[in-house]
Amino acid sequence: MFAKILGKTKNNSRDEIVEKISKMNLTEMRTYSKNKVKDFPVSDIGLEEIIKNITKKNEKTSKYYLNSNDMDSKLKKGFDLVLTILADKIITLDIIEEAKKFLDTYEELILEYDKNNKDIYYSRLSKALLTASNNFGIKTDIISNVENRSLIKEKSFIVIN
Repeated sequence: MFAKILGKTKNNSRDEIVEKISKMNLTEMRTYSKNKVKDFPVSDIGLEEIIKNITKKNEKTSKYYLNSNDMDSKLKKGFDLVLTILADKIITLDIIEEAKKFLDTYEELILEYDKNNKDIYYSRLSKALLTASNNFGIKTDIISNVENRSLIKEKSFIVIN
């Protein structure tokens, strides 16, 4: 109440957002990305930091956030989280670039997960990335590269005489 009177608003700075997100687990990140955390509204900075957090390599252990020896449920939550972010209304070029890095970093893991669990996350993530870029109104080399790889993978099943 006094904040409104004095003209002070709760405006989370980038550092505060990065700090809060770095302490979150996958479930909390998912809750945040769906805008269900009180007093912590979703922002483009927050969504970008989530993908960065999942994609970056831990300096101490030299491992990524998601590993091939993780439980399938953790992998599924991670993939679904990125899909949720790409479907969000708050999308920026930085988020799209981070999602592309995510796809590049975890490509083998995603394909392995798809093969073992008869799922199509690689295709879903590629299409979500393409849709997000189209909704954002860009057509860059980043997205063209994903499109070309998708076409190559689709055409690789066709036998050429």
